Amino acid sequence: MSDDPRERGPKPPHPPQKQVPPGLESEMDPLPDFGEESYEGSGKLAGKAAVITGGDSGIGRAVALAYAREGADVLISYMAEEETDAQETVRVVEAAGRKCVAVPGDIQEESHCQAIIDRAVKEFGKVDVLVNNAAFQMARESIDEISTEEFDRTLKTNLYAMFWLTKATVPHMPAGGAVINTSSIQADNPSPELLPYAMTKAAMQNFTGGLAQMLGKKGIRANCVAPGPIWTPLIPATMPPEKVENFGKDTALGRAGQPAELAPAFVLLASDEASYMAGATLAVTGGRPLI
Repeated sequence: MSDDPRERGPKPPHPPQKQVPPGLESEMDPLPDFGEESYEGSGKLAGKAAVITGGDSGIGRAVALAYAREGADVLISYMAEEETDAQETVRVVEAAGRKCVAVPGDIQEESHCQAIIDRAVKEFGKVDVLVNNAAFQMARESIDEISTEEFDRTLKTNLYAMFWLTKATVPHMPAGGAVINTSSIQADNPSPELLPYAMTKAAMQNFTGGLAQMLGKKGIRANCVAPGPIWTPLIPATMPPEKVENFGKDTALGRAGQPAELAPAFVLLASDEASYMAGATLAVTGGRPLI
C-alpha cells in the first residue's frame, strides 16, 4: 500500500449506485476497506468489553475488528435488515479470537437500548467501552421535503439512543471506561441538504462535552470522533446517485476516507493511552477543517 495518503483508497468517480436504507456494505462498489488485511493489534484493549452500535458495517465494523485484534470482546447492535453484513463482522471478530455478540433491533426504542446493555452485562459482566456509532441521515434539497416522521427518526436514532444507551451503560462501566460518540464534520461545517443530521451531530458533540465533565468524577472518559466523508453504506442508501459518484472528491486528499482509517482513532480513545483525553473531538476528515 502506498505511503501517499491520496492513494490509500479508491478515488471518485465511483460507479453510480443507489440502495434502499439502511443499505448493505456487501452491495457497495467499490467495497469499503474495514481493515481486515491491514489492521494489526498490539493488546491495547486486552480484557475489555465493548458495545458498538451500527457494528454490522462501515465505521462500526472497522472498529469492531480493530477492538477484537486489540484484545476486546465485542457486542454489535444493528438493524435486522443488516443481518448478512452483521454476520461478516461476527466472522472477523471471532477470527481474531474474541467473542462477538450480535443483537439486531431498532435503537429508536428505549426498551431495545436497555436490552442491548443488559445483554452485554450478561455476556461480559461489564461494559468498558460504549461506541455510539449508529446513525440515520437523508439528503433533502429543501426543508419542505423533510417529513416530521423523518425528522423524528433522525433524532431518535442519533440522539435519543445515545442518551438511553449511555444512561443504561454507566452503572456497569468501571473506572477506566470510555464513551465514544461518532459525531461528524457536519457538527461544525453543516451541509444544507443534511439539515437534521448535521443538527444532531452538533448536539452530540455538545452532549459529549458535558458528559465528560459529569463522568470524569467516576474515572470514565467521554469523547467524540468527527469523521469527514467516509465510504460506508450510509452514502448510497441516503444520497442521490450523482452525489455518490463524486463523494469525497472535494477533500484535500481527493477521495473519501475508508472505515479502516477511522479505527485507530476509536482504539486510541478506548485505550489507557488516552487517559487524559476527555471532552475531546478527534477529526478524521481528509483535510477538511472543522471550522
